[in-house]
Amino acid sequence: MLAKIRNNFIVGLLVLLPAVVTILLLRWFIANVNNLFLEPIVRILKPYLPEIYLQNTAKVVMLIIAIFLIVAIGAISKSLLGKRLINYIERVFLKVPMINKIYGAIKEIISAFSGTGKTIFSKVVMVEYPRKGIYSIGFITSESKGEVQDKTKEEVINIFIPTTPNPTSGMFVMVPKEDITVLDMKVEDGLKLIISGGVVTPQYKG
Repeated sequence: MLAKIRNNFIVGLLVLLPAVVTILLLRWFIANVNNLFLEPIVRILKPYLPEIYLQNTAKVVMLIIAIFLIVAIGAISKSLLGKRLINYIERVFLKVPMINKIYGAIKEIISAFSGTGKTIFSKVVMVEYPRKGIYSIGFITSESKGEVQDKTKEEVINIFIPTTPNPTSGMFVMVPKEDITVLDMKVEDGLKLIISGGVVTPQYKG
């Protein structure tokens, strides 16, 4: 019973996490828009409203502007020009040391959880790491190519092994294909298993 409650608690946290992050980002966005535009809006409304209503009305206008900007950004991002702009911004982020690793990992996790976009994590796998007899959960990113593949004696696969409970960090390993056990679980379920430290186990029908 206690284990079931703990399992449900962690699942609840995983469900709420995207919403909490969204709310925090929204608050940050509104606060910054507020700092930029609140005073100009107050000056514009001042001749037309009593002082008692001025601040609250300006804040409502700011909220409407913030929502409009978010909707506009979402609409623009679907256009060809918007996609090019987003790709350019992403390339800038990915060129900055440290930030590129954090940004890339967070993007992959969001893509996996939301089901939107195309994540580079193709399959969930199990490999013997960090030594024989100890197994770790990882994600296939791609097949090794070029010099790396040429200088290995056998075909190796690129695998990212995230850490618990923070999957934005981890280890990149190249594992021989025959030493990889591919699992049936979805990438989303694999991430939940890692973040929860094994408490949330995906259902399996063997």
